Amino acid sequence: MYDVAIIGAGIAGCSLAYELGKYQIKAVLIEKENDVSVGTTKANSAIIHGGYDPLPGSKMAKYNVAGNAYIKELCGKLDIPYKQIGALIMAFSEADESTLEELKNRGIRNGVKDMEIWDKERLHREEPHVSQEARAALFSPNVGIVSPWELALALAEVAVENGVEVKLNTEVKNIEKTDTGYSIETNQGVIDAVCVCNAAGVFADEVNEMVNDATFKIEPNKGEYYLLDKSQGNLVSHVIFQCPNENGKGVLVAPTVHGNLIVGPDSQPTSREDVSTTAEGLSYVRNTALKSIPDINFRESIRNFAGVRARTKEDDFFVYEDPKNRLFYNIAGMASPGLSSAPAIALDVIEMMKESGLPLTKKEACMDTRSVVRFREMNHEERTALIKEHPEYGKIICRCETVTEGEIINAVHRPIPAVSIDAVKRRCNAGMGRCQGGFCGPRVQEIIARELKKNLKDVPLDREGMILITGETKAAGGEQE
Repeated sequence: MYDVAIIGAGIAGCSLAYELGKYQIKAVLIEKENDVSVGTTKANSAIIHGGYDPLPGSKMAKYNVAGNAYIKELCGKLDIPYKQIGALIMAFSEADESTLEELKNRGIRNGVKDMEIWDKERLHREEPHVSQEARAALFSPNVGIVSPWELALALAEVAVENGVEVKLNTEVKNIEKTDTGYSIETNQGVIDAVCVCNAAGVFADEVNEMVNDATFKIEPNKGEYYLLDKSQGNLVSHVIFQCPNENGKGVLVAPTVHGNLIVGPDSQPTSREDVSTTAEGLSYVRNTALKSIPDINFRESIRNFAGVRARTKEDDFFVYEDPKNRLFYNIAGMASPGLSSAPAIALDVIEMMKESGLPLTKKEACMDTRSVVRFREMNHEERTALIKEHPEYGKIICRCETVTEGEIINAVHRPIPAVSIDAVKRRCNAGMGRCQGGFCGPRVQEIIARELKKNLKDVPLDREGMILITGETKAAGGEQE
């Protein structure tokens, strides 16, 4: 019997697991995939939003502003790449300029500080590659960029170090209410818990309906992106938005914490797991982005990808204890600014649990910091000392990102082990560069197989079933099989 079971290991579930690890309880994080952060958390704009966009009084406004501040603190503690670079929301017409005033006033009501409206002269002085058609911009200095999957991984890994269990490849099939709490039926057996937290992302409505009526409905919405090479990474120094519209915050252009340039997304209804990219969607992203930054060289694109937002008709988060089912909590509708809000939501849900009588006593001591070896960021003396003690750090596997064999071995043996090529990428950037793993991918696969004592063909690209090797083409004697 667990005190708390969390369903879903995206940013919301990992944030809650991190906070629960600080208490003297038995908690479990349940995820149907073979790693954490493989859904929407790994496929988004990687922006820590400022809080000027949500409607005042909404949950989005409350949690976005609180999360913006808390994430900055977490990234410092947990050694997560983060940069506070600020955002510019640009106006191209008189109507847009009125929208900027509205957004500024909304931000002030939400508690966002130090916003300014820049005139055309200052905008183009600060961002020389911005279109000459831009007339003004709202500057929000508290906006940041982050590595979202590294944030979720760090939160989950520290939770594990503090005693939270993680069950991967565990899909929830049904939930029954019992005299002592809830019985969760999964493909790996039954998990009993006093308290259940539904953080299942695009599947949150389905999990909710296992114990409840249809109180909300997820309407999946896909956004497609370009990721451009580091040759484009310095094209802008802020997150560049156009004025938001009925489809959301619109197409942005922004540096990433790893030095690339990200462009996107569009907005289109989709199915829950449709992460395909389309010529139409990418064409829309490209043409819209060029309105902001005409100098983007899309020939430097190294990857296209798509993520699925967990939108609802209400355009707000669903964060509450179910009135009919005590100690069953929903954390749902986590579309943008879900990444920015999740850590603050976790703190609030903890308070809800306390108010409902779940015994939560803080541990006298727990881990709340960690550090990561990033060979590419070390100076010569640091590298020399590390290699002397651990020779495996002296062998570069990923040339694009300067990632060593030692870092890959570490990724495989972390508190939540990397069992796929992309899981290693999420932990140490191997395969994130210009060639996108074309050079290092096979070697990373070999290291995973060696370290986990697996057959090479059993190491997937990412999720279970994404097999790269089906068998040998030639037998030992040279004859074809």
